[in-house]
Amino acid sequence: MKKLLNIFLVVALLISTACTTEPQEKTAEPEGALTIVEAFPELSFTRPVDFQHAGDKSNKLFVVEQRGVISVFENKEKTTAKEAFLTIEDRVEDSDNEEGLLGLAFHPNFESNGYFYVNYTASSPDRSVISRFNLSSTNPNEADPSSELVLLEYDQPYGNHNGGQISFGPDGFLYIGVGDGGKSGDPHGNSQDRTTLLGNILRIDVDQQDESKNYAIPEDNPFVDNAEGFREEIYAYGLRNPWRFSFDTATDQLWVADVGQNSYEEIDIVKNGGNYGWNTMEGLHCFNADECDQENLELPIWEYDRDEGDISITGGFVYHGEAIEQLQGLYIYADYVSGRIWSLDFSDPENPVNTELFKADFPISSFGVDQNQEIYICGFDDKIYKFGLE
Repeated sequence: MKKLLNIFLVVALLISTACTTEPQEKTAEPEGALTIVEAFPELSFTRPVDFQHAGDKSNKLFVVEQRGVISVFENKEKTTAKEAFLTIEDRVEDSDNEEGLLGLAFHPNFESNGYFYVNYTASSPDRSVISRFNLSSTNPNEADPSSELVLLEYDQPYGNHNGGQISFGPDGFLYIGVGDGGKSGDPHGNSQDRTTLLGNILRIDVDQQDESKNYAIPEDNPFVDNAEGFREEIYAYGLRNPWRFSFDTATDQLWVADVGQNSYEEIDIVKNGGNYGWNTMEGLHCFNADECDQENLELPIWEYDRDEGDISITGGFVYHGEAIEQLQGLYIYADYVSGRIWSLDFSDPENPVNTELFKADFPISSFGVDQNQEIYICGFDDKIYKFGLE
């Protein structure tokens, strides 16, 4: 998930871009209109890492706590109570800074089938687990912890770079963000090795089953029926640690934030079969100077360097809510360490405009949206925030 604060190098470089025309970067005009405020002042959460709604128009919200707890509560500013929706601390390994219960996704038909999915790390052996749970038959605010159906597991060689995001795409398939497995520089070459699930965005069909699997492979996944032993679950590869991705609800584009190594953080718009370059490239730059063949690589649409203490990107959403008109159509993202929050206007790919909105005084672990597409911010000060107008 995030790199420890005592290992980063602050590099004073100018921000680069994937575009041939020099990009524009600016600071938000000091109009005093846009602000961030506590969304639920009476609630707190232990290391919140994901924020979801169930898509059932219930106006309920779900916050994932890294330790292995999912809380549910009403989407009301003055809410004072939350309930434990799912508690699986006994199954979750979270001893490492980047381990734990990391992702939550509700089935598109959750309202009728009660299915939801989680991504967590477990031990003995060290691995990531993608599981389905059922809603309780007696309590709509509680899941049945005994209903776990494990869909997919893959070994984790180290405790970091676990990815962790899961999300249903507009095609109804489940997408899974998987890091390269850890340590610096991808020592096992996982991100360019398509025979492993590490270093990829995976895509599976949870409504069908292939042979002995509890899922099926979509027919248009890029490596279906390959003869090289490539994993057919792979949708895109060459990623280091995709820490949060989302689909633009207006265009269906898949936006992925990929955490860098020592120098650059990147944003990718990911497509079927794309190779996003790690560990040949870090952002737009050669990572291994002696081996830097960029042919057939998909370069990021935006990168930033380690200026002002930035060290670990947190991906967000293209905003399509109604409360903040000035953010319409902009990609909102942040840096976990520095707390800087930006908007990226990519409507003109040749001239993207990146605007700093705020510099929060807390680490930003994740973003989420409610049923009205309003954006929320998960802070590692154990609070949830949102945008507001003064």
